Amino acid sequence: MSFLRALPALAVLLVGLPAAAAPNDVAVFGIELAEPGTIGPRPLKPQDARRLGLATDALRREVASRGLDPVDLAPQAAAIRRDAPFYKCEGCAEKIAQAAGAALVVYGYVQRSAPQVLNLTITVTEAGSGKVLRGGQVVIQGDTDDTWLHGVRSLVKNRLFAEPLPNRS
Repeated sequence: MSFLRALPALAVLLVGLPAAAAPNDVAVFGIELAEPGTIGPRPLKPQDARRLGLATDALRREVASRGLDPVDLAPQAAAIRRDAPFYKCEGCAEKIAQAAGAALVVYGYVQRSAPQVLNLTITVTEAGSGKVLRGGQVVIQGDTDDTWLHGVRSLVKNRLFAEPLPNRS
């Protein structure tokens, strides 16, 4: 009987804990624009913002097509805004992913080398340990929607998921 009285208190404690991560749950963060040499955040050009959105959507689709389940990061929006950019934050993406119930983390960025030459880098890590499982970079020649999307698809296919992830097969 006393156990039954303790259930509501136990339920309140458990609600605040992140859900146990399933091995295929993945946090796919938005692809960011890295602008070396700039101090402080700079507003994105409309075409860059649109292409980052297109590339991120393509990355989520590619990840999902490989049998991984992207988790909803909307409840983590405040932490994402606070800690971004993830290519600089040293482990904060993994902490956010764990809070969202993900076992894996996928994040990336685009860096402009020249007006028509961009580098796309994407990294896959374990949320619990931060261990890098895979990473890759591709050069995008041409600053168009099609070249950005081709870069994402090529990197995912030929580098990130060419073989099963270590300890995930």
